[in-house]
Amino acid sequence: MKNLKNIIAAAILFVLMITACKKTFLDLQPLDTPTEAIYFKTPDHFKAAANDFYNKMIGFKSVSGSSIYDFIDAGSDLTASVTAYGQGAIGASQTDPYWNNPYSYIRATNILIKKAAEYTGDQEGIKRYVAAAYFFRAWQHFFLMKRFGGVPVVTTVLDVTSQELQSTRNSRYQVTDQILKDLDVAIAGLPLESAIATADKGQVSQQAAKAFKARVLLYEATWEKYVGQSTDGDGTSFGAGSAGFDGSKINTYLTEAASLASQVMNDATYSLFKDIDTLSTYFLYNLDDTKSNPKGLAKSAIKEFILKSTYDFNLSTSGTNLTHTLPGLLAPNRKMMDTYLCIDGLPPSVSPLFAGYNKMDDEFKNRDWRMRSLVQIPKRKYWGFGTGTGADYTRANYINLFSFPTTILPYYPDLYTNVNAGYINRKFVSEHPQRADYQESYDYPQIRLAEVYLIYAEAKCELSGGTISDADLNLSINKIRARAYVAPLTNALIAPYASLTMLGEIRRERAIELFAENTRFDDLKRWGIAETELKKQIEGMVISYNGTPTEAATINNPNISNPARPVYRAGAYPYGSGANGALILDPTSNRKFLRINYLFPLPNDQRVLNQNLRQNPGY
Repeated sequence: MKNLKNIIAAAILFVLMITACKKTFLDLQPLDTPTEAIYFKTPDHFKAAANDFYNKMIGFKSVSGSSIYDFIDAGSDLTASVTAYGQGAIGASQTDPYWNNPYSYIRATNILIKKAAEYTGDQEGIKRYVAAAYFFRAWQHFFLMKRFGGVPVVTTVLDVTSQELQSTRNSRYQVTDQILKDLDVAIAGLPLESAIATADKGQVSQQAAKAFKARVLLYEATWEKYVGQSTDGDGTSFGAGSAGFDGSKINTYLTEAASLASQVMNDATYSLFKDIDTLSTYFLYNLDDTKSNPKGLAKSAIKEFILKSTYDFNLSTSGTNLTHTLPGLLAPNRKMMDTYLCIDGLPPSVSPLFAGYNKMDDEFKNRDWRMRSLVQIPKRKYWGFGTGTGADYTRANYINLFSFPTTILPYYPDLYTNVNAGYINRKFVSEHPQRADYQESYDYPQIRLAEVYLIYAEAKCELSGGTISDADLNLSINKIRARAYVAPLTNALIAPYASLTMLGEIRRERAIELFAENTRFDDLKRWGIAETELKKQIEGMVISYNGTPTEAATINNPNISNPARPVYRAGAYPYGSGANGALILDPTSNRKFLRINYLFPLPNDQRVLNQNLRQNPGY
């Protein structure tokens, strides 16, 4: 709480200190304002300025609607912007906050770095805050590179006369070099997590910088391996060009990614969150306070988060309706549901434990706990609407602890009034009895230990041409699977199945474990498979299984009795004609994602301000 108050107070102070760009980093305010002239005189000034950087990471709050934008493949969100992404219907916009804001944030980091060089006091006293500025400068450049490819690298405080305002784009390889250099400075200057005072917990640590660098290295290594220079353009007529490309760096990056991941994995500071209610639910990280879960755990019980965005019910709630959102947002689609494993460690396509789709809850049987507990199972009772309501799992300790009302009804999909996947997400859903819509107040993980395990396994597998030892799997991915009550991944387990590859199974783990954490869209692109995967139609619940209508297609919704209404309205919403006929939410004919869509177009206003900025290929 004290740390959050410090961060919020710092944000207010920093806004008073520096006026951020209204349109872009090209539209600058003068640096000789009286407020700045008297600032950066003490370590506390640097600390306050650095604390504001934490508010600039994408979490539950966003510059433009929901910040979650990676469900194009594995989710069923068919709102206009997400549909456009997945369909490849992306055009250049007049402005783009995802260009403007990162550059204003980079400007703030550069100001702190500049002021640190001018500081006449003890440099040791501001060392960690300068290192944080380098970390977040890398963070924002990486965000820009993932979205646009090569972008102008800005490492100084620009004014209206700076020549850089009319510079061309740096290539993605030059941007990567700068990101890695900044992270090296951050690693050298940041404190270990154990050295961060209790009041300052939440500030970036040396381990977080190592984990983030591992993320960057894996991302760029696989992008260069599978996408290569195909989206670069020539740098003269279009695109950012390929200056600095060196294919020999791929294995160097992968090797360092595995090494850094290993260092963080072996650090006893962090551990997977395992305090799970094995009888009914799987509380991974939706901890608000002791009333938010049946075990009475507080946020301090989570040792898995390496870097997080902090929220608080009294000071800064999420501002995003994740708990009571309509089916669609964050809800998994058919592909995601079939991605979850069975408890024998095999996917439903080959597992003898898979129970099929005849009953609406059959597909949840013998499955990965991440599916059973992070997706609402039909016919069970879950969270109700409004303050004072909560989950009812027909267990006394829940009812006694929360005093739940008796009016909560079992969940049944509504495939009658609107077309949707039929599934409702539970990840990042609050079950606090005193939280209404938009009041979710748990923390958002920016980097967590599970991702570090995934980075290690993928880097090792890529380095070995698609193979990895069982020993390395046990050091990494199998710890995540054990938490989800899934059998370990081994070479012998998948050997009998031609449809399964080790690299594919590691990628499956990323899709499952990191769902809803802003990774999937980027993963599909860096693996060079987005134009294949995103062309597949989006499907929902199975309506016909092996030629026979399923329960979802035949029963009435018991929650609606006057007049009675089926769960599914036949004839209104089509379903596929295959063996497993699933609802068609977005047909293949709409899905036209291409390689050119791997990068977003630069906003038009930037190209008017700087005519040396070349548009990405295809736009």
